[in-house]
Amino acid sequence: MIKIKQKQSCSGCGACANACPKQCIAMVEGDEGFLYPQVDVVKCIDCGLCEKVCPIINKWSSKHTPIAYACINKNENIRLESSSGGVFTIIGENTINSGGVVFGAAYNDELKLVHSYAITIEGLAKYRGSKYEQSIIGETYKQAKEFLHKGIPVLYTGTPCQIGGLYSYLGKEYEKLLCIDIVCHGVPSPKVFKRYKAGIEDRYGAKIKKIAFRRKDAGWKLYNLELSFDNNTEYKNIFTEDMYMRGFLQNLYLRPSCYYCSFKTIYRQSDITIADFWGIENILPEIDDDKGTSLILVNSTKGNKVFEELQDKMVVEKVDLDEAIKYNPSAVTSVKYNPNRDKFFEKLNSYSGDISKLILQYTKISFPKRVCRKIRAILSKVKRKLVH
Repeated sequence: MIKIKQKQSCSGCGACANACPKQCIAMVEGDEGFLYPQVDVVKCIDCGLCEKVCPIINKWSSKHTPIAYACINKNENIRLESSSGGVFTIIGENTINSGGVVFGAAYNDELKLVHSYAITIEGLAKYRGSKYEQSIIGETYKQAKEFLHKGIPVLYTGTPCQIGGLYSYLGKEYEKLLCIDIVCHGVPSPKVFKRYKAGIEDRYGAKIKKIAFRRKDAGWKLYNLELSFDNNTEYKNIFTEDMYMRGFLQNLYLRPSCYYCSFKTIYRQSDITIADFWGIENILPEIDDDKGTSLILVNSTKGNKVFEELQDKMVVEKVDLDEAIKYNPSAVTSVKYNPNRDKFFEKLNSYSGDISKLILQYTKISFPKRVCRKIRAILSKVKRKLVH
């Protein structure tokens, strides 16, 4: 049976739980809030299937060099509702119109981030936008397999480790399966976000009813985290000033495997990779209007076929792969371990106050760094005005 001896050896993809023929593996929350497989040894028949489908134990390899593009959805409304250039929606609509289903991560009624599927164009809306949590895969690998066995096209989207888990679980190629992964910074602790939400709700005296991590009211590069409450009030702050985002971007409470990610490589297992095109103002300033541009990596023949069919719905510019990756290092490099991480989690378990104050304690930015950030933000605005 599968045993997690080191936390960094498990990405929480859930492939083992989906594959278990006796359903004796549950994904259980650990001390830091991350899910890990737990085996019911009484039900286990020691078939070894859980180890066979683990994408970290059984590493996938390829040397198919991707082709890189800068892309923008021509539908301005969809683009503004998306985290970057709005390309996911174009591919998702194509799948739905072909009689297929689209899997993605969305918040349920309890504001838990879970993987689910949509069969209508309207159902795609909940999958748009970044969610800075790790989604619960549940039984969606099984569901995707059932659709594929019926000959129904499937678009499955997720983090690279989730796509790796899906492929390991399926064990073979499916002609009607298209996979999209994202360039992932890392996944923060659900426990931390739960505490963060509780602290904000206490301050506002109301329950959160909607979460939007990447609102573009202040522009794409200085995006807002926006929380809507059931008393019709809102919390809105640019990402550099919000405590949860500050801790996330300083790698304070990411999953242990994210610091040693097995999926950080230019050679992707997915058919298409989607990312924010950071650095677009330096590579293609003529299309940078601060409303969001997608970096698209086309990784397979199947992905290229779909991408070429849909180019008329996008503004598309081919770019140099190395130049694009230079500004998007998260595609190939794991995040650095924050030396305050262990201290933070030790304090968290005994801390009863507003977690934002605890995050601030471990992420204080020196005065010189604050000045440099301010100067960079001002220069960026000036540069955009000169270009446009």
